[in-house]
Amino acid sequence: MVEYVTGEKVDRKPNFVLMMVDDLGIGDVGCYGNDTVRTPNIDRLASEGVKLTQHIAAAPLCTPSRAAFMTGRYALRSGLASAGGVQVLLFLGGSGGLPASETTFAKRLQLNGYTTGLVGKWHLGVNCETRGDHCHHPNQHGFSYFYGLPFTLFNDCVPGEGSDIMAGIQHALANLTAMLGVGLLSLVRVIYYLNVFCSAVFPSAVWYVPFKQLRTWNCIIMRNQEVIEQPMTVETLPHRLLEEAQNFIKRNVDRPFLLFFSLAHIHTPLFKTPAFAGKSRHGRYGDNIEEVDRMIGKITETVESLGLANNTLMYFTSDHGGHIEDADSTIGQKGGWNGIYKGGKAMGGWEGGIRVPGIFRWPGRLAAGRVVDEPTSLMDLYPTLKYLAEDTQPDRQSDGFNLMPLLEGKVERSEHEFMFHYCGMYLNAVRWHPAGTDSVFKAHLFTPNFSPPGAGGCYDTKICLCHGEHVTHHNPPLLYDLFRDPSESRPLTPDAEPRYAEVLEQTTRAVERHRDSLTKQQLSEGPGPHAGAQSAQSQMTLDRILWRPWLQPCCGTFPFCGCKEDTAHV
Repeated sequence: MVEYVTGEKVDRKPNFVLMMVDDLGIGDVGCYGNDTVRTPNIDRLASEGVKLTQHIAAAPLCTPSRAAFMTGRYALRSGLASAGGVQVLLFLGGSGGLPASETTFAKRLQLNGYTTGLVGKWHLGVNCETRGDHCHHPNQHGFSYFYGLPFTLFNDCVPGEGSDIMAGIQHALANLTAMLGVGLLSLVRVIYYLNVFCSAVFPSAVWYVPFKQLRTWNCIIMRNQEVIEQPMTVETLPHRLLEEAQNFIKRNVDRPFLLFFSLAHIHTPLFKTPAFAGKSRHGRYGDNIEEVDRMIGKITETVESLGLANNTLMYFTSDHGGHIEDADSTIGQKGGWNGIYKGGKAMGGWEGGIRVPGIFRWPGRLAAGRVVDEPTSLMDLYPTLKYLAEDTQPDRQSDGFNLMPLLEGKVERSEHEFMFHYCGMYLNAVRWHPAGTDSVFKAHLFTPNFSPPGAGGCYDTKICLCHGEHVTHHNPPLLYDLFRDPSESRPLTPDAEPRYAEVLEQTTRAVERHRDSLTKQQLSEGPGPHAGAQSAQSQMTLDRILWRPWLQPCCGTFPFCGCKEDTAHV
């Protein structure tokens, strides 16, 4: 047991330890109502700090949610919202990512004298035009130190776990290549054979090859801008990430620091760490949650043992809700539980995909055991950190608000009167919290079509989509009052809700103002290296997300990439 050390109060800026789990459902944590999965360390943060019950991700998927979290702005403003079926970055060898024109909270703190570090998942791009330009890399976005996954953990990283990346296209390309190859065997004329081969077989094979080498291309570990492991050894990843995060804190004990600990858990494939295997009541998924809790406890221990607790704001959250469709007959449920809330990952504005844990702990500054039921956003971290770092310099338009008055109990109402919920680049729903009432109205402009009919998710496709035949538009919008109906099971009607017409009118006007702000962004930020038009240029077009060999990070000589980190100390 590590002895709790408060340390003497020091006259310096506070430290920040931000901890984000990947794909964690709000119903997976004890302090949010789960009484069958053991999360004592996370629960302790809540009991010793402030728990937010209506903490909202700006998007229900990794890339856009993390872009909004980092910048304090909806992902549409940075071009990281998709118009098609692909809503996250797919390849490290693509050119899409967080544009240089965007500013992260890490960059703002770095400019204010902070040492900044990111340990874990990034998933916001690496290169733009050449291998090694690192235009999207964490080092270029304010993180002095980076160790971890420039992409993400996904099934392709572990042989035998299947594929997450365009599985349907992979299958079609394989069939096309095989079919054309067989057909060529019957051709006699050599010239015709070569023409067909070059025009059909070769292009299809070129795109099939990167899919078959996904483990090498995407499953890598970098330390700053150097690839140190390719492909990565998944089994030891949790311990290595934890050790790196602890060491970063220890190295910076005498100076103000920001650590963003971005866990690889609990995105599939699920870990099989022997110390946790079979220990929970919910199979491998529960084992992984309890391993996450242990990692959070170790980070808390490190902060306390170094006497930093009273000068360190600790924050715990998830990037979005749990993936409820992810399950199989062998392991069972592999995605998270979103409690009483409808929907989950990739389901637009349904509450289960965007309502996430939000816990702040700061002994001596924040009252222990406080609960805040007001709407808050992951985008609020950006202005909150700026405020606490005493950053008063002019900045770009933010969609978040400083949370400290709410966390400290100096105000009772959130500044978020309206919130906008996106599915890809499409505005999906609007949340309105009228003054003088507990009601939180939400208007769904469209909803994803669940499959099979009557299901609670998109089980046929494994993930919901945001466009075309995959959605149903609502005119008038579907209305709910989340205060009275948090599960979004009883749509409001004009007869039953006296404010029905007012809700429609207010949300319509809010949408107009919001869309106007997107237009003004491009005009006010003008031409030049930080142009709004540049930042709004889509990073999610097909040509930006598909694999380009000349952009592929590699240790060794491309395409013979391969190396292993020296983990003797681990």
